[in-house]
Amino acid sequence: MRILLQLLQRFYVLYALLLFVVLMIPVFIWSLVVLSLGRIRSGNLIYRACMLWGDIWFPLVFIRHQNIFETPIRKGQSYIFVCNHISYMDTPSIVMALRKPLRPLGKVEMTKIPIFGFIYKNAIVTVDRSSTANRAKSVQLLKSLLRKGISVLVFPEGTFNETHQPLAPFYDGAFRIAIETSTPIKPMLFLDTYSRWPYHRTLSLTPGRNRCIFLEEISTEGLTLKDVAALKGKVHQAMWQKLIVYNAAWIQ
Repeated sequence: MRILLQLLQRFYVLYALLLFVVLMIPVFIWSLVVLSLGRIRSGNLIYRACMLWGDIWFPLVFIRHQNIFETPIRKGQSYIFVCNHISYMDTPSIVMALRKPLRPLGKVEMTKIPIFGFIYKNAIVTVDRSSTANRAKSVQLLKSLLRKGISVLVFPEGTFNETHQPLAPFYDGAFRIAIETSTPIKPMLFLDTYSRWPYHRTLSLTPGRNRCIFLEEISTEGLTLKDVAALKGKVHQAMWQKLIVYNAAWIQ
């Protein structure tokens, strides 16, 4: 029985990853078509295509995504969304969680993946943490997007949380930008992505539920750069406590 289950698991992973790539091909073609429309418009259209990709792929691989709003997202308001990072499933889950004009901040290394990398490069803001000049350029682009009413998403832990605690320490970047642009922060939690596809097991994708929890937004009005550490601590504490309340699977 155990061998049979292992074979079924491998078949499922192969099926899901193959479907992932096949469904990305139309998005890739669409990206080529709209690329000439300018960075903002083409980015919005590519992100919409990615949402459609998610609407198809998630049901076909038997992953049930659910958004849970402890407090709602205000219509017409741009946010800096900050989210925990614990799984390979976090990135595809973004398009199911956030159904509005958005640019995530992501690692430049992902652009090297065939097909997906091209879409990734044109739908998000890439950052090369090894380059000070590149980091500064990414920050300026994020600020420009926020001024145009486009929300951004940042994983403030920077990389996978391997601590077995609710969260790893946060970087300052998202909170500094939030203060400088007077943009509210909207914390969100991916609760089940670790169970679906944990960071330490590359070929372990499983079907099941996939919840995203939206917490109360945190205002940055009246704050200055002297308040970066306090703001970061406030958001970290709010997310940490909720992950404990929801009994996140990776906490030991």
